[in-house]
Amino acid sequence: MAKTAVVTGAGSGVGRAVAIALANDGWDVVLVSRTESALADTIRAAGEAGCRMNPRACDVGDESAVADLGRWASSQFGLIEVLVNAAGVNVPRRSLQELSSDDYHRVIDTNLNGAYYCVQAFLPAMRQAGRGTIVNVISDAALAASPKAGPSYVMSKFGLRGLTQAINAEERVRGVRATAILPGDIDTPLLNQRPTPPTKEQRAKMLQPEDVAECVMLAIRLPERAIVEELHVRPR
Repeated sequence: MAKTAVVTGAGSGVGRAVAIALANDGWDVVLVSRTESALADTIRAAGEAGCRMNPRACDVGDESAVADLGRWASSQFGLIEVLVNAAGVNVPRRSLQELSSDDYHRVIDTNLNGAYYCVQAFLPAMRQAGRGTIVNVISDAALAASPKAGPSYVMSKFGLRGLTQAINAEERVRGVRATAILPGDIDTPLLNQRPTPPTKEQRAKMLQPEDVAECVMLAIRLPERAIVEELHVRPR
């Protein structure tokens, strides 16, 4: 019987790459994104492995919608053994001087609250089963602030790193483990939200989504007795 994983942010970038890697590895994958069209694109990109993918449109910043997602996924697939929180946003006007209240809350709701809602939706069943892996795709912005990232993004990533540590502190004795992936610059559509998007030449030197997906798969494939608590990866 195939194991099941849930991947948020699966409509593009790292989330899409992780979902494809999992499906190619024999997992059934619940794809989560705000738009159904983006999920359909991921299924097409997966080729034959797309038959293992199950799309579900959901705004992870909506707590009740995430709770519904958790109930639906559990009813359809039973235990969700892996949760990958890869959903993330940023905004062009991101400095302290120009960040609006609406944009601030949008970034925090998606990047931090959304991951927390997903953890609370799927962790109880993992805890009861005595096994499960949660991977939070974060950023090296969780290590040090920079004007490039902006305060709302940095705050969300510092918080998500803390959530990862809290899961391990409380749940490792119950068989559940969590990994924080801390990548440097990745060539994803999120770069288009920068005030000055990088050039094609700059993007070519960055990490690719598939590179980060390999890091996620490492954390998942390790024996249950081992935890990669944090993995910091940067372009060479």
